[in-house]
Amino acid sequence: MHKRVLVVGGGIAGIQASLDLAEMNIEVYLIEKGPSIGGRMTQLDKTFPTNDCAMCILSPKLVEAGSHPYIKIITNAELESITGEAPNFEATILKKPRYVNEEKCTGCGICMTKCPVKIPDEYNKGLSKTKCIHIPFPQAVPAIPIIDKENCLYHQKGKCRNCEKFCEMKAIDFNQKEETIKINVGSVILALGSEEFDATLKDEYGYKTFPNVMTSIEFERILSASGPTLGHILRPSDGKEPKRIAFIQCVGSRDMQLGNEYCSAVCCMQATKDAILVQEHLSGAETSIFYMDMRAYGKDFDKFVDRAKNDYSARFIHARISSIEVNPDTEDLIIQYATDEGKIKREEFELVVLSVGLISTGKIKETAGKLNIELNECGFSKASSFTPVSTSRVGIFVAGTFSGPKDIPETVMEASGSVSSASSLLVDFPVKIIKEELPEEINIEGQPPRVGVFVCRCGINIAATVDVPEVVKYASALGGVVYSQEFMFACSQDSQKSINEKIKEKNLNRVVVAACTPRTHEPLFQKTLQASGLNPYLFEFANIREHCSWVHQKEKDLATQKACDLIRMAVSKVRLLNSLSKSTLAINKKALVIGGGVAGMVASLGLASQGFGVHLVEKEADLGGNFRHIHYTLNGEETQNFLASLIQEVKSNKMINLYTKSEIKEITGYVGNFRTLMDTEDGKKKEIEHGVVIVATGAGEYKPTEYLYGQEDRVITQRQLEEWLAANVERLEVSAEHRAPATDLIASNKVKRQPEIHSQLQGTNSQITTSNPRVLNTVVMIQCVGSRDEERPYCSRVCCTQAIKNALKLRELNPKLNIYIIYRDIRSYGIKELYYKKAREEGVIFIRYEEESKPEVRNDDGKLNIKVKDLILNRDLIIGTDLLVLSSGIVANKGNKDLSQMLKVPLNADGFFLEAHVKLRPVDFATDGIFVCGLAHYPKDISEAITQAKASVARAMTILTKEYLQAEGKVSEIRKDRCSGCGLCVAICPYKALELDEKEKVAVVNEALCKGCGACVSSCRANAIDLKGFKDEQILAALEVV
Repeated sequence: MHKRVLVVGGGIAGIQASLDLAEMNIEVYLIEKGPSIGGRMTQLDKTFPTNDCAMCILSPKLVEAGSHPYIKIITNAELESITGEAPNFEATILKKPRYVNEEKCTGCGICMTKCPVKIPDEYNKGLSKTKCIHIPFPQAVPAIPIIDKENCLYHQKGKCRNCEKFCEMKAIDFNQKEETIKINVGSVILALGSEEFDATLKDEYGYKTFPNVMTSIEFERILSASGPTLGHILRPSDGKEPKRIAFIQCVGSRDMQLGNEYCSAVCCMQATKDAILVQEHLSGAETSIFYMDMRAYGKDFDKFVDRAKNDYSARFIHARISSIEVNPDTEDLIIQYATDEGKIKREEFELVVLSVGLISTGKIKETAGKLNIELNECGFSKASSFTPVSTSRVGIFVAGTFSGPKDIPETVMEASGSVSSASSLLVDFPVKIIKEELPEEINIEGQPPRVGVFVCRCGINIAATVDVPEVVKYASALGGVVYSQEFMFACSQDSQKSINEKIKEKNLNRVVVAACTPRTHEPLFQKTLQASGLNPYLFEFANIREHCSWVHQKEKDLATQKACDLIRMAVSKVRLLNSLSKSTLAINKKALVIGGGVAGMVASLGLASQGFGVHLVEKEADLGGNFRHIHYTLNGEETQNFLASLIQEVKSNKMINLYTKSEIKEITGYVGNFRTLMDTEDGKKKEIEHGVVIVATGAGEYKPTEYLYGQEDRVITQRQLEEWLAANVERLEVSAEHRAPATDLIASNKVKRQPEIHSQLQGTNSQITTSNPRVLNTVVMIQCVGSRDEERPYCSRVCCTQAIKNALKLRELNPKLNIYIIYRDIRSYGIKELYYKKAREEGVIFIRYEEESKPEVRNDDGKLNIKVKDLILNRDLIIGTDLLVLSSGIVANKGNKDLSQMLKVPLNADGFFLEAHVKLRPVDFATDGIFVCGLAHYPKDISEAITQAKASVARAMTILTKEYLQAEGKVSEIRKDRCSGCGLCVAICPYKALELDEKEKVAVVNEALCKGCGACVSSCRANAIDLKGFKDEQILAALEVV
């Protein structure tokens, strides 16, 4: 058997896993229970925190998966069983009938127009109708209809058969039967996903009873341009625009009565995003979000929440709603809630959105049972913190929400991480060579331009502002244009097919697409040109969304005129474009991993296990990084044995060259061929060569300057507390008077300062040095120290979990100990919520504070007191404590700036490395061949860091497994007859892509390094440099027609 993997589930996790495997030349069978791939992401309108159109960023991946030669998609299918052991499994798949022959169907859509039966549209959550024979959504892959047997007139009554009569390809097959397929695979990735909570189980909210109560996914469809109301927010009862909209959080999550005690992890940010989008759709509308804890724990999430508050006037109300009433006269909804001050308020809203959680359904549990996959107490796949993408069955791995609630970036990371593990089992298997068949490229030299213009409506993202038919008509009259057409979604598979056909039918030799952003979509259209026999560079993109419709929403006539201008410019330029070629690059099969923490070591071992050499560089003397200070996980797993084992594996692995006490000084080169100069432990300089780079430089702990830290020995950090707890396993003693009560008076009169505590907490850095048990009455913890403030406006993600973990450990050692956690929001997302619940049950007291009323810490005559405003009592509490523990945040490494400049990759405003795309490329940089993982990217816990490290391995392997790479075609070229050899371009090039040929005295371009930025072109005083695809005459032609 050759390398082959089964991926179960066609959502974004399954798609990403399949694409990564396919790019490594591993054959993939992707099975999906529905009629098309895409999963829940296809139903979203936008994605947070960038508000990218979900379908716009997903659609290219759908098309790529659908056309990749190494991916075989089997839809309408379910996994029945897996027998055998890794790496020799036999999978049995049950493919259910579609009643349409997939080989014969061309996706023309005639059958759908002739079908007389309308049924509720499942894709639009029943808010609209679709035909009994239908495709789920316009961009569906495969774009092949399916017949709903339960509603089909022929299947139920033996009559009609319109679809069959009008299908010219004879693709309708009413006699199609279930089919059993058996496949031998080496490993399996389960991306089964999850389902949304059924809101009818919370009858107190009136879902399906009150017409103006809807779920969050239904609201996404309302917002969507392809939704039932074409992106217009209309309430169901009367079709009017609602002016007051409420979002109720935690519906079906954090609910003990239902047994769904976990947090669904995505709902807070989804509601925040939707509140922003409401303002963009309905200017002046009022949005209110009722929440328990605002769980904005991800990268730039807090900034997104602040933006919703400050720029879009969204109200965030801290309250849990127990029920909804209806005003029978208006169908408005009445919400009664208690404020933090204890006051009862009643408000009326015209629409209420229930933020429903993610659940593991019976069907998912049934599949797990068939496969002997162990589940956790919440019904999701069970995994260790140290093997987060593994299941209980060797050779079967997991990605996405099947392992627990998570958002899209984490899902994509897990997908790539699972690929690293799944592919490692196939090292000894041969690769099946599948060559993509492309037609011979058409020679257009000497031919007059024949331009095709294709204009995208992008649902209503463009069409709501720009008069698309008018633009298409205008484009058809431009010089050189022989054909113009509009599409609802130009990026969909059927649209790509149509463009391909029109290129051939009309003999087009240039193409202009007027749509959204070339950043994500240009490669998709270029690939379509290649499949049509055209050079991919005979293409121009007119961005009429970001550059036109989105920024001119209130000026429709001017926006239409501007769209015409943009297309006119694109046509003028494309007429002068020439075919370009790409040079071939050799690949150095080694990798550089920068940073020897857990993420760096996991990445190094992952690459080494696949046979690739690794240079692992660590600036410290010891490996382990921050993990050296972590002694147990939230669920009680011991960490130091795992760390010791990991270090031993790295040191003993012959494929890994380890450099400790070494520092990177210079990195040059390009993807496939990097050179790195470093200072080594012995003081010598060493140069190494490698094909890819993985940045795993970690981050640091914030050293507090507030709350008397550094001044008072009894004030320490959570890290210091954990170090002490790990060194002291004996039961803590309790004084006779064991409670230091929180009152509105100074409580420390009753608690004497104990000399043992003072002596144990000595040291300028508040380092606990004793190994003896401490006698404690009370411990207070303060959250968000050095995070979520003006200087560091982000959540450090792990602090709440760390506080809960240490509080539970303290209670385990001393059940009578009083523990107070003073917090802003407890961000125990996902399964971590169960431990928050356990802490409350164990008697840990949680006191919430607002940003503007932070706790105060003072030493009153030797007594350590914390003053905090109790929001429920609306009065100050003073808590006398023996020990104050600060949950200090995570800060970016200071060395990130220098490293980012060497690598030419960006940092965000907080100093962490900035990925290529927050949702779909969370471990890639915009610079090819460089990847990021662990705390260098953003704060995260150990399982998330390991997952991302594994993901970086998979992404790096999509390069290292190739025989060669191709350089970009749009690069600079030197006109030797004009070049004087002055060297100015060499000095100005940020990518060091130019050098001076001393013999000929002319500049020379290294096409592999050139990024086509054009800096050299603009700096050349002799006009001796051209940028292919952007020559003077091409740019001037576009400018002259404005």
